[in-house]
Amino acid sequence: MPAIPSLGGLRGRGGSRAKPMLERPIPVPLSAYVVDCAVYVDGARLPGRWTHSEAIKEVRKRHAGFVWIGLHEPDGEQIQGIADTFGLHELAVEDALEAHQRPKLERYDDTLFLVLKTVRYVEHESPTTANEIVETGELMVFLGRDFVITVRHGNHSGLARLRRDMDDDQERLSLGPAAVVHAIADHVVDHYLEVSSRIESDIDEIEAQVFAPRSLVSAEQIYLMKREVLELRRAVLPLATPVSRLAEGYTRLVPDEVRSYFRDVADHLVTVSERVAAFDELLSTLVDATVAKISLQQNTDMRKITAWAAIITVPTMGAGIYGMNFDYMPELHWKFGYPIAVTVIFAICLLLYRIFRKNGWL
Repeated sequence: MPAIPSLGGLRGRGGSRAKPMLERPIPVPLSAYVVDCAVYVDGARLPGRWTHSEAIKEVRKRHAGFVWIGLHEPDGEQIQGIADTFGLHELAVEDALEAHQRPKLERYDDTLFLVLKTVRYVEHESPTTANEIVETGELMVFLGRDFVITVRHGNHSGLARLRRDMDDDQERLSLGPAAVVHAIADHVVDHYLEVSSRIESDIDEIEAQVFAPRSLVSAEQIYLMKREVLELRRAVLPLATPVSRLAEGYTRLVPDEVRSYFRDVADHLVTVSERVAAFDELLSTLVDATVAKISLQQNTDMRKITAWAAIITVPTMGAGIYGMNFDYMPELHWKFGYPIAVTVIFAICLLLYRIFRKNGWL
């Protein structure tokens, strides 16, 4: 295969030259980044191994079918060859290389560029001790008349199982590359539902512990959960507009038969969005409850401290009065003065203790 030019000549949206790629002493083969490259005709996958150039030549020679290429974290040098072959816009290619994009849908000439956030639930022993609950990745999709190219960032967003399921569903694949885009979007949103269900269980556990007597849940842990919910929200909410546009006939690249499927994805996305909004509201309530509980505990502690301070004041006052060096003080030289003074002090302390105890201060 001829040498693949780098992205050094790409220019960003502002007209400035894109950042030059790092020099590589030994070029990495394209196969290291291509997860799979397949040709589908009438919904059936053609046998054999294909390079991206051979695959698109075969499809265009037949005037039927499409190519599905999956890439995992390619660099600019490797993706540029594919971009030249399939006529991908340089701005979309530049976005596909960056792993920090918001979910969006953009149209470049005859190509659609879709960005989705993938999420994964991080297993943990307890939500009150976990440092991370949601892990995110990114999935970029190029959709053309006879091709679909996926670019993944992250290790949890694999599409191998989805591709196997699609290979067994020829009727679905016969609808064209837009059916693959729908399957990917549906796959991602289904993971949103799964992750949101598990987060709901974690929040229920935190809620039970917050309102349990003598619970040890801190406000910091609830704020951490809010941060994880915010991470999920950043993946879910911005995707609503792109999915709605695909369901409403935004482009001819998505036929009517596939648009109806996108409506189902949009409905699931609404369900997740409502859950995320409810999570955020509930966690805010739990934060308020935790702060109120802490304030109540502090008030209780201060009442106890005040009560004991009042009790200790009695012997302190008695010792202070009789500790003054005066010759003429009441009962100073009386035989029973000391035991009576101690008894009176003890009796007053006991009376104060019973009063505070009755009032719930001790």
